[in-house]
Amino acid sequence: MTDDLIIAKTTAFVKVTLQSAEGGHDWFHIERVLRNSQLIAKEELVNSLTVQLAALLHDIADAKFNNGDERLGPSIATKFLNSLEVPKAISNHVVAIIENISFRSNLENSDKIFYSKELAVVQDADRLDAMGAIGIARAFNYGGFKNRTLYDPEISYIQNISKSQYKNSTAPTINHFYEKLLLLKDQMNTATGKKLAESRHAFMLAYLKQFMNEWNPLDVSQKDSI
Repeated sequence: MTDDLIIAKTTAFVKVTLQSAEGGHDWFHIERVLRNSQLIAKEELVNSLTVQLAALLHDIADAKFNNGDERLGPSIATKFLNSLEVPKAISNHVVAIIENISFRSNLENSDKIFYSKELAVVQDADRLDAMGAIGIARAFNYGGFKNRTLYDPEISYIQNISKSQYKNSTAPTINHFYEKLLLLKDQMNTATGKKLAESRHAFMLAYLKQFMNEWNPLDVSQKDSI
């Protein structure tokens, strides 16, 4: 089977599987991550098939929508790739990327168990989609999906959040910016990813300042606190 046919079949599989997914983790999220991956990969020496398959399958069964089961996504991906008779080396690589790509999986894990240039590319692409205008939209979409408060001045964000705290959080959506989204710029792997992250990070900072000004226009101290 040609690489193009493998990608076409994988695309069709992902579209069907995620047709009822939450709006921030649906097919359009996958498509954006795929495009970002292809853009970043232009400047990196990577295996194109591995990058594209990992981008397409990285959220095939996100743990947060499956009772925290972190093995389901890799298991589904493995079975699907085996059904297409994708070479074992590529299949194993794609699954390893899926297992290690998330922000959650990297908490409390300073010494990465697995690393590859392909992981670096797809991880940067996924992180970019959590930043900027789209990242803001996704954050509030998920917050609405979980019926979370927009913001509560009485609930502080957690610095150096642990994996268990992150997984079990029910905090207001604004806290998510400080616990994850604003940290992503300094966690990018590739030169292209770092460059693209700069403007998205700046946009989020500007948004948060505007949000706080609108939340309490009488509190002058808020205006320069972000």
